[in-house]
Amino acid sequence: MLKIRLSIGGAKKRPVYKIVVADSRFPRDGRFIEKVGFFNPLLPKAKKERVNLEVERIKHWISKGAQPTRRVSRILGEAKILPMPPRGNNPLKAIPKKDRKKDKEGSDKLSLDATKKDTATKTEPKKDEPKKEAPKAVATKTEPKKGEPKKK
Repeated sequence: MLKIRLSIGGAKKRPVYKIVVADSRFPRDGRFIEKVGFFNPLLPKAKKERVNLEVERIKHWISKGAQPTRRVSRILGEAKILPMPPRGNNPLKAIPKKDRKKDKEGSDKLSLDATKKDTATKTEPKKDEPKKEAPKAVATKTEPKKGEPKKK
C-alpha cells in the first residue's frame, strides 16, 4: 500500500521533513519512491519556505491510490490540495498540564462528594465496639536432643 508520509532529516533537535511517497512496509526514513515536497516546522507559519509541495505529483499519486498520513493530510489541507481533515477529539491537549490537574480535582470532588454521602451511611463502622486482635503466635525453636546427631 502506498503512503504519502513524512521522512525526518536534519540535525539533532532541528528537524526537517521530506514529504515522500513510499510503500508502507518500508522504514520511515528508508527507501521511498518519490520525494514530493518538504516541511520545515521550525519556520513560522507565515513564511513560504515552511512548506514546499509538488502539487501535480501529489495529485498523480493520490489518483494512483496513495493514502496521506494524518500529518501530511493536514499539510495538504492547509495548502488547499485536499479538504482539511476533521479535528481529533483530544480536549485535554489544549489545556496546560498544571491546569489539567486542577480541572480533574474539581470534577472529582463533585463526584466524590456525591458518592461519600451514599456510602457514608452504609459502611460507617460503629465507634463503640473495640477492635479485636488475634493473639500473636510465638515461634518455638526445636533443639536437637543430646543423643541425636545434628542435622546438616
